[in-house]
Amino acid sequence: MAWRELGKKSIRASLSRLLTPTTSRHTALSSSFSGLELKSSSPSIQCIRESHLFHTTPQLLGRRGDRDDTVGLQTHKKGKFKKRPENAKPPVEAPYIPPKLKKPTKSSADKTIEIFEGMTTLELAQRCGQSVAMLQSILVNVGEKIGSEFDPLGIDIAELIAIEVGVNVKRLYSYEGSIVVPRAPVVTVMGHVDHGKTSLLDALRQTSVAAKEAGGITQHLGAFVVSMPSGASITFLDTPGHAAFSAMRARGAAVTDIVVLVVAADDGVMPQTIEAMSHARSADVPIVVAINKCDKPASDPERVKVQLASEGLPLEEMGGDVQVVEVSAVTKTGLDRLEEALLLQAELMDLKARVDGAAQAYVVEARLDRGRGPLVTALVKAGTLVVGQHVAVGAEWGKIRAIRDTSGKPTNQATPAMPVEIEGLKGLPMAGDDITVVDSEERARMLSVGRKKKMEKDRLRKMNEEKLSLSGTESFSEENENDSVPERVELPIIVKGDVQGTVQAVTDSLKSLNSPQVFVNVIHVGVGPICQSDLDLAQATGACIVGFNVRTPPHSVTLAAAQANIKIKVHRVIYHLLEDIGNFIVEKAPGTYETEVAGEAQVLNIFELKGRSKSKGDDVKIAGCRVMDGQVMRSSTMRLLRSGEVVFEGCCVSLKRETQDVETVQKGNECGLVLRDCFDFQIGDVIQCLHQVNKKPKFISSESGAVRIEC
Repeated sequence: MAWRELGKKSIRASLSRLLTPTTSRHTALSSSFSGLELKSSSPSIQCIRESHLFHTTPQLLGRRGDRDDTVGLQTHKKGKFKKRPENAKPPVEAPYIPPKLKKPTKSSADKTIEIFEGMTTLELAQRCGQSVAMLQSILVNVGEKIGSEFDPLGIDIAELIAIEVGVNVKRLYSYEGSIVVPRAPVVTVMGHVDHGKTSLLDALRQTSVAAKEAGGITQHLGAFVVSMPSGASITFLDTPGHAAFSAMRARGAAVTDIVVLVVAADDGVMPQTIEAMSHARSADVPIVVAINKCDKPASDPERVKVQLASEGLPLEEMGGDVQVVEVSAVTKTGLDRLEEALLLQAELMDLKARVDGAAQAYVVEARLDRGRGPLVTALVKAGTLVVGQHVAVGAEWGKIRAIRDTSGKPTNQATPAMPVEIEGLKGLPMAGDDITVVDSEERARMLSVGRKKKMEKDRLRKMNEEKLSLSGTESFSEENENDSVPERVELPIIVKGDVQGTVQAVTDSLKSLNSPQVFVNVIHVGVGPICQSDLDLAQATGACIVGFNVRTPPHSVTLAAAQANIKIKVHRVIYHLLEDIGNFIVEKAPGTYETEVAGEAQVLNIFELKGRSKSKGDDVKIAGCRVMDGQVMRSSTMRLLRSGEVVFEGCCVSLKRETQDVETVQKGNECGLVLRDCFDFQIGDVIQCLHQVNKKPKFISSESGAVRIEC
């Protein structure tokens, strides 16, 4: 029992140290702790409970800041009271200023990652910003086996995973272990409209393509292989020069090695010339300047060189590195010097490409043939394209059924820098899409489906962003209710064209004709002739059908369109198309009503009619006037001016010439008029006749081909 007695003594000593009993605090806290009981059967603990009470104060417990169990009993110190100064001004209610919105971070839809053959799941997860587990679950969905996070992935599987995550991809290819050989240069001919680009190409390849073009201008992106007199071959891309085909010129500059900038010696640097220079600079492509039409009497090549130098183009003659060649497509002079300049530039660039392995190709143009289906004009960048391969082209896929060269002859394969026409796709891709060779039909279909879903998501996202921006504009206009907002009508349009590139160019040009009064809504685009399904869609939506470079619709379609009051506009020249649609938009525009002065009359004398009977009305003041300008109409609003200031504005009650009531008094005639509730006429006052005029917007077309609607 000795150890038990020793334990009791230690407990008593601990409690004595922790609790300091005082007589003064006994009464204050005895009631607070009267309910506490020590649940123990030991008589010693019971004795302690009876003889000692737990005495303490909040201040003492507050000093023990190092103990966690006394935090709740600490007292808060009061701060010092500061007296308010006598000269202090009362608080002013400042207007609420909303905080500036932070720019949103880059969304996954705008993010682009680089993928390559053999990258691991861990690398792909880091680039996508997702976990490895999530990417492995996507692998199961696409039918692949799950391995280690360090196992290599195929480039097609990596793209499928990235599409499912929602990011854009850029494929990287390695040349290690490949056969690399020199290739022919790809040269894009660019410049302003009607500066002789196609004529220069015709002189090089001894053809007459320019004569076959509608309106004498190029409206398509063409690819040709020209065998030069020296034996070398050069691939040329001919781009349109009209302002509507800016996207085509950008695609040509993106896929080319050298840009030939054609400038007319008698015309000089024009807007599309400057635009072509900017496209070449953004693509980091060297430029060779060809000053054409040097055979004309009004040609001035030196002036053209000064203009090019002023636009920031470093010419060789002025210490730069841009070669300048003076040529003439009509007399065929200077063509040998142009060939020499191109081959020299290509030799400096040391152009090479691999010829083995899967091909990399680029869609130059796409069109729909009635007998052969979708046809794609492609330019091979690397590898070899072979008949029978499965390909994924943008959001479309298919198996290559036939390959034809630029002359239309069938071939079994296409090598780098070789423009060919591919047949066998399931649908029509967009111009500018990449052609990807895949292993199987299933893989091509999966890539096509994934890309279509990604395109649809991006389209819906853009629509939501446009709606949000439109709602913001509407809320701003509601805040400014005093400002008159013109009425805006919607003009739905269906666009059909011969090739995908021209359809895109026409669509972009029509969207540029949007104005505050008319919203051009392109609801459907397609390649091919105008058919009955287009008519049904136009009838359901009230749209106008625009056809560019397509054949005239059948008589049955034309008759049905006339019965349904549907307008069909078919053109072959971009100038005529934009002018026709521009005038049609002007007709549809509601216009804005503005107040104009129709005429002015000067007060020569004042007549008063007093003492009239009740049946005839109150006293009347008549202003005897002479019309000085325009005409005065009884139904219009009148404004009384005195010394240039407005004295009164109201309606005309009576207008008489001599003794007859008239509706209009022309310039030079005298009349008498009475204004309602106006009795303050003075000789010399000017009375203006005001009327409302509905002003329609104007269609403006510049010399470069750019069009706009000016309200």
